[in-house]
Amino acid sequence: MPNPTAAMLVIGDEILSGRTRDANMHYLAGQLTEMGIDLKEVRVVSDDRDAIIAATKTLSAGYDHVFTSGGIGPTHDDITADCIAAAFGAHIDIRDDARALLQAHYDRSGQELNAARLRMARIPDGANLIDNPVSTAPGFSLKNVHVMAGVPSVFKAMVASVLPTLTGGAPLLSRTLRMMRGEGDLAGPLGAFADEFPDLSVGSYPFQKDGVYGSNIVVRGSDAGQLDAAMVALEAKFTA
Repeated sequence: MPNPTAAMLVIGDEILSGRTRDANMHYLAGQLTEMGIDLKEVRVVSDDRDAIIAATKTLSAGYDHVFTSGGIGPTHDDITADCIAAAFGAHIDIRDDARALLQAHYDRSGQELNAARLRMARIPDGANLIDNPVSTAPGFSLKNVHVMAGVPSVFKAMVASVLPTLTGGAPLLSRTLRMMRGEGDLAGPLGAFADEFPDLSVGSYPFQKDGVYGSNIVVRGSDAGQLDAAMVALEAKFTA
């Protein structure tokens, strides 16, 4: 049975402008790989209502899980929650359980739960809250879309809350063979090797060191025995 599939939707003008470097995709990809959920696509969209809604609908229909990052804070440009609700035709408003979490948090810190902060308690009908042990304001899961913050420390905490609730498959394993030869020399034998092992993913990643071209050949699959056999065959192909 194939592994479950996933997509990620990164939301925010700050990402597209280059002001902020996204770290969440790299983290999520590693976590999903370990769990046996195949991350197949990542999209980045601006803080634009129509773009977020369209991307959510497309990715939700195409993959088993969608993870979003960004746009659930207290400011005017944090529109993700409203867009996700609109994508599924769900009503959204301040929810009592989310409000209670925020009220307790701000009471402890001696701050006011003002109108701006209360926006973070707006949750679509039918959604399940995602725990946020870092800053309390919850994310949520609606249908197969998991809506999380963009701040990396909070995103990581929310991922840790969500993943135990999901069913994974076979973790993706990888092996690497480092070759101090250019890709032009490797291409022919490497293509033949890939044909011999169609169930494995084979990639070549070139580098240059001290003026010499080389390539890391990475072979990926979920069967450790098959990977080991493939690496023996690969080394034999280039050392014969």
